[in-house]
Amino acid sequence: MEKIVKQIQLLTLVIILISTVIAIGSELYQMFKINRVTLADLLLLFLYLEVLAMVRVFWESQSIQITLTLFIAITALCRLIVMQNKEMDALMIIAEAAAVIILAGAAYLMSLKDKLSLEKLRAREQDKE
Repeated sequence: MEKIVKQIQLLTLVIILISTVIAIGSELYQMFKINRVTLADLLLLFLYLEVLAMVRVFWESQSIQITLTLFIAITALCRLIVMQNKEMDALMIIAEAAAVIILAGAAYLMSLKDKLSLEKLRAREQDKE
């Protein structure tokens, strides 16, 4: 059963990879077609880049790095803020900005956790010696 689940995960990962590459190509085609690049376009390309990084990390480690997911969410929210027109409710923009700050704080805490975990691992290795 575990092998079947692993195969399904890898198949889904390949589908995500192919779909992301197609989406990147489509976005680049649209930018060249209208002969214009906006900040929203660049942020969308960063989203795709982060998805590709997440695919690579999952492929190598067989686990999802939550920090990458947080970065994707931050980039998506920033893109949303940039794309909103001036008629949008100011409270909505403030709420989205607050969400970015919360996600950035969570990413920072996760990086501290990773640092502490590495320090604990080194301490255990020194204790063994």
